[in-house]
Amino acid sequence: MEKIKSIEKRPLTPEEKWERATIANNFIFYKVMRHNPDVCKELLEILLEIEIDRIEMRGEEVIETDFGSKGIRLDIYAKNEKDAYNIELQATDTKELPERARYYQGTIDVDCLKSGQTYKELKNSYVIFICIPDIFEKGLPCYHFENICLETPKLRLNDRAYKIFYIADNYDKILNEKQKEFLKLVAGQKAGDNFSKKVARLAEDAKHNTQWKKQYMEWERQRAYDFESGKEAGIAIGKEAGIALGKEAGAEQKAVEDARSFYANGASIELIAKSLNMTPEQVKKIVKDLVPVV
Repeated sequence: MEKIKSIEKRPLTPEEKWERATIANNFIFYKVMRHNPDVCKELLEILLEIEIDRIEMRGEEVIETDFGSKGIRLDIYAKNEKDAYNIELQATDTKELPERARYYQGTIDVDCLKSGQTYKELKNSYVIFICIPDIFEKGLPCYHFENICLETPKLRLNDRAYKIFYIADNYDKILNEKQKEFLKLVAGQKAGDNFSKKVARLAEDAKHNTQWKKQYMEWERQRAYDFESGKEAGIAIGKEAGIALGKEAGAEQKAVEDARSFYANGASIELIAKSLNMTPEQVKKIVKDLVPVV
């Protein structure tokens, strides 16, 4: 029995992750939407409940494996004459999605406004995150954000910048049936309507693309290498700060301070937990009010 448990707990290899991947995998989601503009357009119409005449995808696809740069992008950027859309699937709560949404919105504006154009010519911009967990923990299936006046909440800034977060885990609370069926699929349920079935089929087809599989393997291996390197560095930092693994309760306050410091400077929850001999849940409670440096 113990042997079985140990096998179940071991990390999945990149190959196993690829074989088990569904549309909820952000790499698969990106490939499906990036290479099927008609499906991406239909998804945008479903999520935004509008009709879209046409979209143009980002002209050049770049999947970097150099983790020393900020060039890795698994978001979908599309636009037409009046609108710009940025859509991304996020399987975990990275604690910086609001800031990322802000960054994407600024990037959209820089891309869309050409020299000599007036600000009125900015496109309507939609930044959409399809999240699996409820990152806001309010139990809603969807969170819409736009700029309003705090003194008079009914007064909108009307800057035409919208940030929308869909929550797959709360799909059962959404009223729009097409949205519900797609979020159910992301949440791991069986595809129900024609669109969701098409997306599920494309996700399976994507896994037979040998070039994409190679990209994914390289990407996953680089992430694993980056994590291990960071873990070793974090342990070294912890030791230099006088935090030995397994220290007695007298060092608890110091460990808390160091956890907050490491997180504020960009260390991951997993790295901090391993470095300070804590569980990820303990670290999350300690740093829940902090925003890490990106």
